[in-house]
Amino acid sequence: MFWKRKSKKQEGQEATDSAAEVVEDTAEETEDAVESEKGTAEATGAESPESADAGATDSVTAEKAEESEVDATEDTGAEKADAAKVDVDGADTEKADTETDRVDAGASEGSAEDADASEKADDASEKAEKSDDAEDEAEVVGVTGPDSDGITRVRTAGVFEFGDEKFDIISNTWIVEADKDGVIVIDPAHDAEAIMNVVGDREIYLVACTNGYSPHIAAALAIAEETEADIALHPREMRAWRRFHGAEHRPEIEVEGGGALDVGDLHVDVLSLPGTSTGTVGYYVSQLGTVFAGDTLHKGAPGQVGDTHLDYTTQLASIGEGLLTLPPDTRILPDRGPSTTVEAENKNFDSWV
Repeated sequence: MFWKRKSKKQEGQEATDSAAEVVEDTAEETEDAVESEKGTAEATGAESPESADAGATDSVTAEKAEESEVDATEDTGAEKADAAKVDVDGADTEKADTETDRVDAGASEGSAEDADASEKADDASEKAEKSDDAEDEAEVVGVTGPDSDGITRVRTAGVFEFGDEKFDIISNTWIVEADKDGVIVIDPAHDAEAIMNVVGDREIYLVACTNGYSPHIAAALAIAEETEADIALHPREMRAWRRFHGAEHRPEIEVEGGGALDVGDLHVDVLSLPGTSTGTVGYYVSQLGTVFAGDTLHKGAPGQVGDTHLDYTTQLASIGEGLLTLPPDTRILPDRGPSTTVEAENKNFDSWV
């Protein structure tokens, strides 16, 4: 069936230039001295050979001394230039080392900051997960969701009468996004207004009940009449329906195990889960990896009617064959309490048998 109504010159060079200037100055002084001696010789006239020889000897000696002085000056200038170059190179090396240290220090600080940020993110993620778990475990009236699959859990409080006993309970109603325009309401429990507030302006394509006990049908009629949605229920649950709602308005759709419903963009398989009642069913949406199991299976234990199991053997068979054969990561969303998974409950099954 298908429901959808809406469609920087260097210091070393400067030092070398200075040494060159010193050599040039020394050479000029030497030339001046030679010219001066020539002038003196011309002024005094010719001298005796001994005096000439002595003068020649003195001249040679002076030239050698001058050459020695020039060489010494050149060596001194070169040494100064080399020293200046060494200073420059040393300064450059020290500067480079300093920059390297700064980079290393910056990288170290950056790594530390990254580590701190990663740790904070992990803490935030862990807190968020704990918060989600706490919300899921909550047994108080309220709303959780929608989750990433578009499923919202509405918890409402009411009284369940079974036989001569009354039980104060908090029940889950699941609102499932079928497409961008509409939803499916599963097990509408005690407060139609609270459920409709969550639905908002969206259309309700279908009201699906897992059985005829009041926690699964109490608000069904009010919601259907307001939205003109169809109600789905197993035919064996009609007697329980009439006791609560009367015979005037019957569910429009009779569902049985093995059947299927196409609602909006979702394909819903109907699972037969007798035990808590003869006509109990589950709604499995493989696209979402989720099964809505009603009162058949709660987290950690088979569900009860009031405070008892009506047909425990049949119920265990329904759990083992109808629910725990689904993919391990399938979520099980019950009519009461927190959600669980097929994998988690498979570990518990032997303890129930």
